[in-house]
Amino acid sequence: MGPSFNEQFDEHGLWRREFAHQIRRLSEWMSDHELMDAAVQERLNRLEAQVRSDKVTVAFVAEFSRGKSELINAIFFAGYGRRIMPASAGRTTMCPTELGYDASVAPCLRLLPIDTRLQLQGLAEWRLKPDRWVEIPLDVNNADQIAKALEKVAEVRKVTLDNARALGFWHDELADDNPVPDADGLVEVPMWRHAIINIPHPLLKQGLVILDTPGLNAVGAEPELTVNLIPQAHAVVFILSADTGVTRSDLAIWREHLATSAESLEARLVVLNKIDTLWDTLNSPHEIVAQMNRQCAISAEMLGVPLAQVVPVSAQKGLLAKITCDDLLLESSGLPSLEGALARGIMGRRQAILRAAVATGVAGLRAETARVINIRRRDLDDQMAELRSLRGKNASVIASMRHRVEQEQREFDMSAAKIQAVRVVHLKLLREVFHQLGAKSLKLELTELAQMLQQKGLKLGVRKIYIQTFEKLRGTMDKAQASSIEIQAMLGGTFRQLNAEFGFSLQVPPPPKLEHFVQELSQIEQSHLQYLGVGNVLKLAQPEFAERLVRALAMRLRTVYESAANDLELWSKSATAQLDAQLRERRRSFTRRIEAVDRIQHAATGLVERISEIEAGEEELIQLERRLTELTAQLIALPVLAEAAERPGLMPA
Repeated sequence: MGPSFNEQFDEHGLWRREFAHQIRRLSEWMSDHELMDAAVQERLNRLEAQVRSDKVTVAFVAEFSRGKSELINAIFFAGYGRRIMPASAGRTTMCPTELGYDASVAPCLRLLPIDTRLQLQGLAEWRLKPDRWVEIPLDVNNADQIAKALEKVAEVRKVTLDNARALGFWHDELADDNPVPDADGLVEVPMWRHAIINIPHPLLKQGLVILDTPGLNAVGAEPELTVNLIPQAHAVVFILSADTGVTRSDLAIWREHLATSAESLEARLVVLNKIDTLWDTLNSPHEIVAQMNRQCAISAEMLGVPLAQVVPVSAQKGLLAKITCDDLLLESSGLPSLEGALARGIMGRRQAILRAAVATGVAGLRAETARVINIRRRDLDDQMAELRSLRGKNASVIASMRHRVEQEQREFDMSAAKIQAVRVVHLKLLREVFHQLGAKSLKLELTELAQMLQQKGLKLGVRKIYIQTFEKLRGTMDKAQASSIEIQAMLGGTFRQLNAEFGFSLQVPPPPKLEHFVQELSQIEQSHLQYLGVGNVLKLAQPEFAERLVRALAMRLRTVYESAANDLELWSKSATAQLDAQLRERRRSFTRRIEAVDRIQHAATGLVERISEIEAGEEELIQLERRLTELTAQLIALPVLAEAAERPGLMPA
């Protein structure tokens, strides 16, 4: 059996740290050799940030009492020698819970009171208001204290039906889904809306984020979970109970929130938990295996996933086996198979995707830097030709040469106004693109949808408005693409003119293709159209819920727009950095040419010395180019995760 998820994630962390080290080396080398310009710096920063801040999010989704928290304990926290997440009978996670690590924040449990649901702000907005969260410090050296503190996520409170209705836990039209009132007519609801656990667990420190989402009511009542957090997880583990199979509520969660498209199914792993309930001593081992395989096959068929994506497990026995070091029980629990599936599906593919992004970034970085080196090489060639033409010439010819260089320098300096005019037009066009992709434009495009959803009563025409809204959003992205092509054409014409007048070698890079952002908009649209199915019509009738849905959607779309704008900004910097680099090198060249003529005028050996210096400079450029190739190749050639490239498995979202 290959490495477990935990082991492979450790390897991924080592790869990321080594990459950051190599990036720093490359950055220092470039600075030392004056190869750093705005575009190169931007590419370096993005590469480092992309790898350093890379997060791998695994969402665990299940109806209540499927053993989800126990599974999280077994996979990630067995090293504590006890349960960390509450998973005992009657004690289960009641609110969505995120486990991660932020080194800038002390280890703690942060809890957002459920009453914040009575206000329109989404979870992302509440994250910016730390004073509204209840914070409980965690002692990282005391597993018992951590476990005791985390019991808070299981807390409930009793409220009236009116309050439960306002909080989104009671729907008059969905009687079967409502909690059962007690003798006083009160119902139980979660004490907390959301929990964030910040703890320096080895995997969490390396960028793993675990999202624990409890129950259909909790998932369905919080649009941000279904719109943002779950769809953006790299994998979703959906837990069923082996003794019940796929229940009606399991199927409701799956259809409404997880099976939103054929592509999304590739990122879903189904766990048939509690297989120990099938370990009946009256049945033979063969009969037990047959029964377990039958349950897996039925579950795969009902959910519409390949049988290979259904993994039978006993989380409780797996946790026990890890704590007691019982290898035989661990193998029987099926936990190693699940960890292997997670490792293949998430880590193998995740690093492959990250490597592809790194290779693209490094190729751009190499091209930017090679361009600067080529500018220097061309200037040296020009100087060499100029100096060789002076061999055997008298003083008057050399003086005439100096006069000609000074004249060229004056004409070049006079071109500054023309170049500044190019910059003004370029920035004006770019600002228009950024305006198209800005928050104000996005809000305007969502206005009709927001107004539709905020109307009271059933919103039977909302699907049509959704489709029209996304057509407009895709149209905006198409306009941004067209604008970038227009900018490229404008810069191309200007660059050709500058090349002809001043011997530059300016070339406008092709604008970034925004098609994948258009595809991302379509994926978001499909997930929302699924969300707007018949089962959610009654929820959408509540103005507060509809408002939260629009806010969650706006946040997701803003991320897409900002990413597109960032790509366009990097492209723009790449184009203008060429101009800056050639202007800088040309000014430096004028200075060196005048200095060389002066030396030749004052000493007979000056010409020979300067030619030797240029030859040495050309050799230095060859060495710079070789070293650039070596350093960038090292970034791409860092060791891959063991067997990751060859292993098929679960695809990331």
